[in-house]
Amino acid sequence: MSEKLLEVKDLLIEADIDGEWKPIVNHLSMTLERGEILGLIGESGAGKSTFGLTALGYAKPGCRIQSGSIKLDGVELVGKSDAELRSIRGNKVAYVAQSAAASFNPAHTLVEQFAESPVQHGNMTMAEAVKRSVELFRQLDLPDPEHIGERYPHQVSGGQLQRAMTAMALGSDPDIIIFDEPTTALDVTTQIEVLGAIKEAIKERNVAAIYISHDLAVVAQMADRIMVLRHGNLIEEGNAREMLANPKEDYTRLLLNVRSTRESRYDHDEEDIQLKVENITARYPGTTIDVLKNINIEIIKGKTVAVVGESGSGKSTLARVITGLLPPSQGSVRFHGRELTPDLRSRPKKDLQSIQMIYQMADVAMNPRHKIKDIIGRPLEFYLGIKGKQREAHVLELLRQIEIPADYADRYPAQLSGGEKQRVCIARALAAEPELIICDEVTSALDQLVAEGILDLLLNLQKELNVSYLFITHDLAVVKAIADEIVVMYQGGVVEQGTKAEILEPPFKPYTELLLSSVPEMDPDWMDNLIERRKRGEAPTAESIAQAD
Repeated sequence: MSEKLLEVKDLLIEADIDGEWKPIVNHLSMTLERGEILGLIGESGAGKSTFGLTALGYAKPGCRIQSGSIKLDGVELVGKSDAELRSIRGNKVAYVAQSAAASFNPAHTLVEQFAESPVQHGNMTMAEAVKRSVELFRQLDLPDPEHIGERYPHQVSGGQLQRAMTAMALGSDPDIIIFDEPTTALDVTTQIEVLGAIKEAIKERNVAAIYISHDLAVVAQMADRIMVLRHGNLIEEGNAREMLANPKEDYTRLLLNVRSTRESRYDHDEEDIQLKVENITARYPGTTIDVLKNINIEIIKGKTVAVVGESGSGKSTLARVITGLLPPSQGSVRFHGRELTPDLRSRPKKDLQSIQMIYQMADVAMNPRHKIKDIIGRPLEFYLGIKGKQREAHVLELLRQIEIPADYADRYPAQLSGGEKQRVCIARALAAEPELIICDEVTSALDQLVAEGILDLLLNLQKELNVSYLFITHDLAVVKAIADEIVVMYQGGVVEQGTKAEILEPPFKPYTELLLSSVPEMDPDWMDNLIERRKRGEAPTAESIAQAD
């Protein structure tokens, strides 16, 4: 057996960019020992996912491993056949993707998809896999672990789906698990529970992990060692604690500094109410449980209302009601005093144009067969009647606003990074020139530097165009940066709402305190200390909040 579980040496990966092979991972090397967690960080396009996936012997479509070595437990992966690699993937090396919604098959239940890998690899019978799924669903704090596996992907929340994917990766007891931004879809309270469970499982089973993320505070809780990448090059590598305490390179210091809190840039002047949600109660078709309960929210023209809460609190469902995707069972939505028709299909084009939505999962929000210029250009033509050369010019201007090169107009979504895809979704919403934009976790898939730029862009657009935002997020750093008003949701209801100063300054209500206490800090001991404080009853937990209710 090799001393190192994974040894990658002098790896060069190239991508086909406009018919020319160009390096995107420049002669990088890494090692990984059993029980070790390696953090790969860097902004969008740094090459961290491309590099991390080499543990699977895998190169993304349009990419190739040009040279170098990848040894897993002493066995060379470069040059192995697809059949040989398939025996390794999902067995000795597992993968947890960033976008669970895009990774699950909607036609199969969670337990069917959990069992597929261990059964196909001959590690378990179907009955054993079902039993194992319940154990892992429970460990990862999924509700009703004995029966949640019987549900289909669309019947669980985004956070629950991400935890189910983590359970799938653990199912075959792999030697290495690659976590590719696994908590970007999770609220802060759920994130702590999932990260704690992941860390505990890795240590218990003495497996290794590669943790890919743009969030340094999350990596600080997970990683023993950190590699900082930029443009496919290694910027800095070292012990996690030492690097966080004393980064040697300017770029690493920049990543650390981006997390500093910014003050709100807006005053609270009295203005007309643009959107009013009145006594909204809603449930999904075929169910008997109300997922929204008597919701009342107002959005002032030109202002930002942030809706925060854990996974399953009803944040995204509220957005669906406002946009007409889910007609409510009670209540109404008014826009400039007019009651909007509850069903999207019956709304006039002007109302559709006025309220646009940017979805959380960019991977499933764009047609993979359409070029970027057509994705952004369609609302220009549909809502504004802009065609031909004028449309082309508008598309290029929108690409400039979101800081994407003009030649990306002829690319397809698969040729973009996760952050670039999300920026295209933002440009598509802006193309309609809306009055209100509903942003559903729009920065969760972005690294900190790109997210900073997107927030600046949104704030500048608000200043110039007087556009309003309903900002759905679990990232309280984003809330502090962009919100004028905050609405805190819990189990389908509003537990607190008010100005940013009213919500984010003590004394806190119990659930708001839970959310605030769950925001990761740069201290590597922060998560472990918080978990211990919660065990001793010195910090609020979801269970203590539920019991208090």
